[in-house]
Amino acid sequence: MREYHADLHIHTVLSACAEVEMLPPLIVEEALYKGLHLIAITDHNATANVAAVMEAARDTGLVVLPGMELLTHEEVDMLCIFDTLEQAAAWQAQVDTWLLPLDNDAEHFGPQFIVDATGEFITEDIRMRKAPATVGIAEAARAVHALGGLAIPAHVERDVYGLMYVLGFWPPDLEADAAEVSHNLRPSQAQAQYPSLRDIPIISSSDAHFLDWIGHTRTVFRLEDTPSVATLRAALRQGAGQGFYVP
Repeated sequence: MREYHADLHIHTVLSACAEVEMLPPLIVEEALYKGLHLIAITDHNATANVAAVMEAARDTGLVVLPGMELLTHEEVDMLCIFDTLEQAAAWQAQVDTWLLPLDNDAEHFGPQFIVDATGEFITEDIRMRKAPATVGIAEAARAVHALGGLAIPAHVERDVYGLMYVLGFWPPDLEADAAEVSHNLRPSQAQAQYPSLRDIPIISSSDAHFLDWIGHTRTVFRLEDTPSVATLRAALRQGAGQGFYVP
C-alpha cells in the first residue's frame, strides 16, 4: 500500500481563464516541486492539451490522468477523469455534440491556446469552451461511466458552478464517484452543511489556474496499485484497506 498525493483539478492555457504560465513543462515541474504524485488535467469542456502534459511528464514519475471540467446545462461543473487518451478523445467527441455553435470571444474571456509538450504554441481553439453544454449532470455522469471514467462534481459549495449552491441538493439520479470541495471548506464541514453529502466521498483539489496554486489543496489516496480510474474508485469506496483523506 502506498500513499499518492493527488491534485485532480488543474487547468492549462487551453482554459480561457487560466494564466499564460500554465504550460505543460511548468505544470509538471511545479507538481513535482509540490510533492505531488498524481495530477489530472481538466480544462473547460476541452482535452486538447492533455497529451502534451502527459508527454512532458514522461519519465518524471508524475502520473497524469486525462480529464475535463464539463459545464453542464444546469451550469454545474463536473470533473471527468479517464485512464487513456483514447477515452478522453471519445469523451471530447461526445461533448462537442453538446456544445452550442459559438466562437470564443478572446478579448472578453481570454484566448484558448493548444500547445505542445515544451509549451510551444500550436494553434488557438476558437470554439467557445466556457459555455454550458446541453447535457444534464446526471446524464453526463452516466456517459462518463460508460467510457470507464470517474465523474466528480467540482467545488460543490462554490457560488459559481457549484452543485450544492446552484441546485441546493444532490440529485437522486446522480451516480457520481465523489464530490469535490475547494480549499474554503473541509470535507467534514461540507457534510455538516449539506446533509445529502454525508454518504458521498469528498475530495479536495486546487482548481489551479496559475502555477503557484498547484497542490495548494490536495487529496491523499492510499492505493495498492498504481493510480488509475479503477484504483482511485476503489480508494473512494474505502475497499480492501485502500482509502483517501484530505490533509
